[in-house]
Amino acid sequence: MNLLGVTVVLVLLAGVWAQINVLRPLCDSPEAEEAALVAQDYLNAQHTHGYKYALNRISDIKILTKPGGDDTYVLEVDLLETDCHVLDPTPVANCTVRPKVLTAVEGDCDVVLKRAGGALTVTAFKCKTEESTEDLCLGCPTLLPLNDTTALDFVHATLAGFNNITENMTFTVLEVGRMSSQIVSGGPIYLAEYIVVEANCTDDVCVPLDDPMATRGICSARGLSADHTVDCKMFSFLMPLVDANSTAAALPPAVHVHTGSLSRKHGLKHHKLTTIHDPELSGLLSAESAESAEVVPVVVDAAAAAAPAADPAAPAAEPAADPAPAVDSGSASDSSSSAEVPLVLVKRDVPVEPAPAVEVTAIQIEPISLVPVCPGRVRFF
Repeated sequence: MNLLGVTVVLVLLAGVWAQINVLRPLCDSPEAEEAALVAQDYLNAQHTHGYKYALNRISDIKILTKPGGDDTYVLEVDLLETDCHVLDPTPVANCTVRPKVLTAVEGDCDVVLKRAGGALTVTAFKCKTEESTEDLCLGCPTLLPLNDTTALDFVHATLAGFNNITENMTFTVLEVGRMSSQIVSGGPIYLAEYIVVEANCTDDVCVPLDDPMATRGICSARGLSADHTVDCKMFSFLMPLVDANSTAAALPPAVHVHTGSLSRKHGLKHHKLTTIHDPELSGLLSAESAESAEVVPVVVDAAAAAAPAADPAAPAAEPAADPAPAVDSGSASDSSSSAEVPLVLVKRDVPVEPAPAVEVTAIQIEPISLVPVCPGRVRFF
């Protein structure tokens, strides 16, 4: 009885899987582009520190379709860090991607989306963030750990200089975006980007205003603690922060001094994307290794279909030589010395063969001329 029950369950599961189709659209198709942009915006919404990321390339995509109409998209996307902070209301499309010489930061993400009722929603993702080590040059800025004490002293010195020229408002550091050092003709200098927020100061102790409408902005500083330039740009309005699982507005990130989440032991030099989020434990995030096998049988079958057409044609030349001597044997009853005639007949039969050979060649060329499905085009570098 138990064996019968197990058999029934297996048959039902086999029937369900048989109804799931796997589609492989082009990575540069409108459908793939739509899903990738939804994934980009969702990942940036989860990224509460550092900078926004822009889509650079769609590495792979497959769509699992079911008869019920709910499709599952499995994407691999490459992202690049921009110069827009997550609090900056500027759309990602208008942000500038950091060039490699300024140490670009790359994000590689696997994202699972579902389309229900015509709308795409992200259900799971997995990301890896790392610095680009290509095209680095002597004299180019080098990223420093976000907890570098000397560079942090430079940040506070430049902010003090900015506060001295600001009227009716005092700012404090909300978050350090990135810090780097560069060797110039006069020696090493520091470069820093950090987010400031309006603060309430009492006896030289400043506390960030816990108000969503508090003024915020980004400052860029260059030089040394005693000799520097600083330029701060305030955000025109606060980008609404919405929690992924709620429609209520979330508070801005707390003050990030880089002593908690970024420990001195690790010394991270950039803000990483949220690493993983897989509430359904679907297992789809680690299924990329077998994807290429789905395309290979299509090409092999086309070649295999052409091969049988070529094989019968080759042996056909040999049997064609047999009927010819059969006719010649009848004429050979009159003369046994007509052995040269069959040779002439065989030569006349040979020109008939090139026609099918040309058709076989045309069939074999077609799979080679197909456009690669993935990866897609590179948008930046």
